[in-house]
Amino acid sequence: MVDLYPPTDPYDHGLLDTGDGNHVYYEQLGNPKGKPALSVHGGPGAGARQRPMRVWDPERYRLIRFDQRNCGRSTPHASDPAADMSLNTTQHLIDDMERLREHLGIDKWLLSGASWGSTLALAYAQQHPERVSEILISAVTTTRRAEIDWLYRGAGRFYPEAWERFRDGVPEEERDGDLLAAYARLMENPDRAVREKAAADWLTWEDAVISNEPNGRPGMYSDREVDAQLAFVRICAHFFSNGAWLEEDQLLRNAHRLAGIPAILFHGRHDMGGPVQTAWELAKAWPDARLHIIEDSGHAGSLTMQLAEREAIEEFKNR
Repeated sequence: MVDLYPPTDPYDHGLLDTGDGNHVYYEQLGNPKGKPALSVHGGPGAGARQRPMRVWDPERYRLIRFDQRNCGRSTPHASDPAADMSLNTTQHLIDDMERLREHLGIDKWLLSGASWGSTLALAYAQQHPERVSEILISAVTTTRRAEIDWLYRGAGRFYPEAWERFRDGVPEEERDGDLLAAYARLMENPDRAVREKAAADWLTWEDAVISNEPNGRPGMYSDREVDAQLAFVRICAHFFSNGAWLEEDQLLRNAHRLAGIPAILFHGRHDMGGPVQTAWELAKAWPDARLHIIEDSGHAGSLTMQLAEREAIEEFKNR
């Protein structure tokens, strides 16, 4: 088992006004005078974890969690069709992180993220390297179109029946085209029933991809309340159909901007949705990064990965 600290709840929380009608929820846990660390959640659109702080030393760390635009406790919520998705892009999220850092009076912070959270952490760090002390990321992604295409098309080679159901969730005339754009259009439909079905079809595919991992379980993505499903899928389809507004290979090509930032990367050998190749390429391009490939893990992680992540958190608290 992972040796955990006693549970610690937030000592501060609030809504950050972004100035364009959005309000981003944030909370702080641990020691107000401790080492600042920002947890960047995945999805996009999954929302921050709401469990008590257990892995981070509450005496040494000042942990900040936030819900990215339009999900979790941030407003407006993407389950509301009136929420304007044009105001939710990778650059908007980077700007929100920087606005939050300034609001909290933090000079530098450690960035921790997984999956989409690793992409956003990398994108922020490449724009603001002087504001990042260290980086810890797992289930490494850079959200290249090649990675997106693998997750929503290529992995169908292993689950052809599940992928066919995913494909058939869009109108027949759109099945040979851009499936993600088609889903994004469905998630903008004014009929809630249409949006709920599209979200369910999308999440059923996500569940299938992770189902045979060492730590996979049924319903890993779909096991959330309906409004959270709607927000998750609407935001995912919006981001991925636009390539997250990143140039292909941008985060790998600009890895030199991270020079001098110590980093530890973790990736499961059996990650079906995000093969280890991306983590390997990033580590090769970033001399300050150490990559740990976890042999008994996939995208859902494992006890071995949790232990390795805990060790890294402990290592960086003393820097």
